[in-house]
Formats: sequence, structure tokens, C-alpha cells
Amino acid sequence: MKKAPRLIGAAVIALLVQAGTAGAQDSLATAKQLYASASYDEALAMLDRLKSGGGSDPAAASLIEQYRAFCLLAVGHQPDAERAMESLVAGDPTFRPDDAISPRLQSVFRDVRKRTLPGVIRQRYASAKASFDEKAYQAAADQFDAVLRLIEAPDVVASDPALADLRTVAVGFRDLAKAAAAPPAAPAAAAAPGPSPSDPAAPAAPEPRPVRAVYAVDDPRITAPVAIKQNLPPWPQGIPKTTVRGRRAVLDITINEAGNVESVVVRESIVDWYDEALIKEAKGWSYKPASKEGTPVRCRKLMQVVVEK
Repeated sequence: MKKAPRLIGAAVIALLVQAGTAGAQDSLATAKQLYASASYDEALAMLDRLKSGGGSDPAAASLIEQYRAFCLLAVGHQPDAERAMESLVAGDPTFRPDDAISPRLQSVFRDVRKRTLPGVIRQRYASAKASFDEKAYQAAADQFDAVLRLIEAPDVVASDPALADLRTVAVGFRDLAKAAAAPPAAPAAAAAPGPSPSDPAAPAAPEPRPVRAVYAVDDPRITAPVAIKQNLPPWPQGIPKTTVRGRRAVLDITINEAGNVESVVVRESIVDWYDEALIKEAKGWSYKPASKEGTPVRCRKLMQVVVEK
């Protein structure tokens, strides 16, 4: 294969002489100069040394991988270039190349990102769920937020429709994590001295209201609720399911100590009128309540409803 012409000028050669004593940023600047001068093999060799040396900050590491991909593509090694781009997306899913690069490079990067990003999102979701399972709730909430920002980027769900379902579940876990991570309420300020309790004019002190905890359904401290009545509303006859078949609704329900549904929130919609039917039906569901050490407790769970054939 015919290589690109070597156009190293005197200024570039001078930079190469200095590169041995320059720091990582100077070497990266030299590699960028080599790339700009179409000296792709020399630039690639320098970038490989920078990568293997480690120690770069994340921003510099992204630039090193970016220019490695560009050099590999320029010398005709497209599979290696695409692997470098995949590594770049995995390390920084929000990365976008500079608009100044060639349309061909932009196009290749978009294709690589489109096929790589769904897997990266699922890996990051798994990390967030692991944090949630370990009860690191604030970390989990932050990680789920980051996952949702990636899913909500333009064209992401269009490239992999299954991510819409992952978004639904991520929203549910994010909300549970934020609720669990919320700091306890501040203690009430001390009351000003008032009339003596023996004073007949003194009003009776109100009874303190007990705080009722809400447990996540997968909390290992509790026994999960068991459904007694959990019927779904029928799909109306005469209304085709063609446009919604396979879509899911996600209900966020709170079950009280008596086993009744206390609240219903639709986290992901199928269609408005069916969502309303789901809410109405769910309010009549009943369960053997969740319990902690034999005592019934309130419990919150996510339930998915799929439109079947």
C-alpha cells in the first residue's frame, strides 16, 4: 500500500529533537504537529509511547487515543483505528471529535460510537446497580444520573430501542437511591418555655406522629410482599395493539402495612388511556404485606407491564 508523503519540515524536526526532554504535554503537541504534517507513522509511534508510559490525565489520554485513531485510519489500518475509537468511547462516552477534522473521520467515529455506546451504557448501568446493591446510595444515584444522560443523548435510543426499557428501570432505581440517600430530617428546634403542664389553661401537647419507613422490595432486611390480587386491566376489544406491541409500562407502587396499594406512579408509559386504567386497577390490588422481623412494613416496588400479542 502506498504510504502518505512525508512532509516533515525543519520546525517539526526541531520539535522531535526536543521531544526527548519535553514533558507529556509537549510530546503530545509534537505528535499533533506530526499528524498535521501527514507524518502519520512517526506520530503513531510517539502516541504509542505516550500511551504505554501512562501517567496522563484523562483529558490527555482521550487526546492520545483520538490521534492514534486518526493516524491508524490515515495509514489504512481501519480495524485498528476503530478499536482505538471504541476504547475512546468506553473511556469517555461523552467525547466528540473536533468539528475541524475531516468529514470522513467524523463519519467513521459516528459509526463506531453508535455501535459501541449501547454496550458502554449497559456496563455503566451494571456498575450503578452494584453500588445500589451495596447500599452506596448516593454513589448509585449519581451513576444512574450519568447513565440517563447518556441514554437521553440524541439518537441513542434510535440506535438501540431496548435502551428505552433500560432507561425506565434506571429512573426507578435512581429515584429509590436518591430517596434512600436523603439525609434525615433536622431535629425540631427546642420549644420556648411555656405554661406548666399542671396549668389548667395550658393546651395538651400533641402526640408525636410516628415515622413510617418505606423499604425497597429487594432490601435484604425485609421479607418481600406476596401478591394476592394483581389483575391487569383487559385491553379493549377493537383497539389494535400493532403500534404498542412489546412496549412496557413501569409502575412504581407503595404497599402499606395492610397489604393495600397506597400510591401508584407511572414511571414509563404505554399510552395515556391505558396508563389510567392501570392506575385504577392497581389501587385495588392486595398483597400479603412485606415484613421485617415479623412486623408488617411499607414497601416500594417497580412493576413492569408488557403489551403482549
